[in-house]
Amino acid sequence: MQLDRQALIDALPHADMRVLLMVLYHFTGDGKWLMPPYTPRRDVNLIAAEDAGFDDDMRAEICQAAADALLADTAPALPSPDEATLLTMMRHCLSEKVAEEYAPMMREQMGFHALGQDIATAGQKPAAPIIIVGAGVAGIALGKLLNDKGLDYIILEKNQDVGGTWWENTYPGAGVDTPNHAYSFSFGKIERWSRYFAPQKEIQTYISKKADEFSVRPHIRFNTEVVQVDWQESEKNWRLEIVADGQAQTMVAPILVSAVGQISVPKLPPIDGLEDFQGPIFHSSHWPEALELKDKKVAIIGTGASSMQIVPAIADEVSELTIFQRSPQWARPIPRYHDALSAQAQYLLENVPFYAAWFRFTMFWRYGDGLLPFLKKDPEWPHPERAMNRVNDRHRQEMVDYMIAKLDGRPDLIEKSMPSYPPYGKRILLDNGWYDTIRKPNVTLYNEGVAAFSASDVIGQKGNHCTPDIVVMATGFEVTKMASRLNITGRSQRLDQVWNGDDPQAYLGICVPDFPNFFMMAGPTTGLGHGGSGMFIAECHAHYIANAISEMLAQEIDVLDAKPEAQQHYMDRYNAMHADLIWMHPQLNTYYRNSKNRVYSVMPWRMVDYWHMTRQLDVQAFRTA
Repeated sequence: MQLDRQALIDALPHADMRVLLMVLYHFTGDGKWLMPPYTPRRDVNLIAAEDAGFDDDMRAEICQAAADALLADTAPALPSPDEATLLTMMRHCLSEKVAEEYAPMMREQMGFHALGQDIATAGQKPAAPIIIVGAGVAGIALGKLLNDKGLDYIILEKNQDVGGTWWENTYPGAGVDTPNHAYSFSFGKIERWSRYFAPQKEIQTYISKKADEFSVRPHIRFNTEVVQVDWQESEKNWRLEIVADGQAQTMVAPILVSAVGQISVPKLPPIDGLEDFQGPIFHSSHWPEALELKDKKVAIIGTGASSMQIVPAIADEVSELTIFQRSPQWARPIPRYHDALSAQAQYLLENVPFYAAWFRFTMFWRYGDGLLPFLKKDPEWPHPERAMNRVNDRHRQEMVDYMIAKLDGRPDLIEKSMPSYPPYGKRILLDNGWYDTIRKPNVTLYNEGVAAFSASDVIGQKGNHCTPDIVVMATGFEVTKMASRLNITGRSQRLDQVWNGDDPQAYLGICVPDFPNFFMMAGPTTGLGHGGSGMFIAECHAHYIANAISEMLAQEIDVLDAKPEAQQHYMDRYNAMHADLIWMHPQLNTYYRNSKNRVYSVMPWRMVDYWHMTRQLDVQAFRTA
């Protein structure tokens, strides 16, 4: 550890005090730092106040003690806390009763126990390379673990670079809606994020750097699209038809992994005259390079997550901006959404041992499982039409009050912006200037979907229309397709037939019966609707799949095929859990639910529950012949 004395002293007053207390305990082992009066104030704000409720004198005392400990040139007294100690530290850091089942998960997420460390290294190797389809976050996470285990693999990526959705979605304002110190891998070098919520380009750069750092890039074949996959029963492998750089080829794989994600195929609704519009018209994920917006009239169709980022980013550049909104969305205020991290905060994150790990923990926790209990129906609650329970109603009122304050003097916009369903029933959106933007004189919000296009006009379902130069279709993605878009056929049926179009099901969201040696990442039932990080789910899947492959090789299992009864048991639990959760609310129309009126996408359990589910392979849940 090489610390610059003056730089450290200058940086410490800018520290998050609850995080600094944990650093102090690591270095000194002195239990007083985990007792009053050094108890942080509980703070549930998404970005909590760094003072942690301490006055100036107390902060000065903690900073001085930290400087003394860090500059003493002695080894930390507690370099890697066990689960019991970590639990005590987490509870003190947050001033919350953290459940004990979080301790092993957070030891991994904070880097005290490396992802995949408990996976045995397989003795034998597959006859041919494992094939992974997709070089986004999930594919890179799995590639890193396979590298660690010395297993050969190939990643097929249809794009020209890594990143998946972060490579494709380059629209103005694109960015993450989870703080990057939680939306990042739990392993590897610490990233210097410029802000709490980084923009798309910064995230894409991060993913690209990690592909190099983890030595995954040499395994990737870019500009390669999978067009068909078939299981070969006699050979016990998968046969892939691919197009690489425009040339048709064939490959075989003993084990196949889909890492294609849920939000990769743009969805364009069937609107009359869509093909007739003569100006530029494109999906938000296909934003044209060097598109000129200055003084243009622009129409945006949709008000989901992409639209809420695009609208504030372009409103001041265009001459007119018309938004067609099929249904309004709840948006949470994030007071420090655009805040940059100071140079002093960056110094602490990059140089002070344990600081980044605990900083990540505090961000991860506030965007984690805390909301889920308040998304469950209370049968005694007298207002089920507006909220699920008393706390959900309080959250609703907070958002209503915020909306009314932001739109004060514009009752027309308040009426158009007020959702009729309980908050969090659809994807959680963050207000990064949306309400301020729709007040602008050059912005018009129509509370109606689009009925038709003509060569020059967009016509709403209530008769309102505009004559734009450019149309942006912010209409979402074909989220039900997932791995079925690979045109994959198992022992007897194509996956899209098994899933009956829009009813995807899978054991743990990872394996499907009669599709042997096939694993999915970001599959059905594994989306996060109550918060959390997609990186976390990618790591859960990477761990489970790498562990399953290692077990197959160690036990000389040629074929691993989920039992139908194992999937049914998992899906019965999944569906039963959703029965009382917000995503089944009768006033909701959300892509989380399919035409069978079943939630198929988001998890009904806590992240910690799913983490424990994906620790080990239960061979009894599979057929091995």
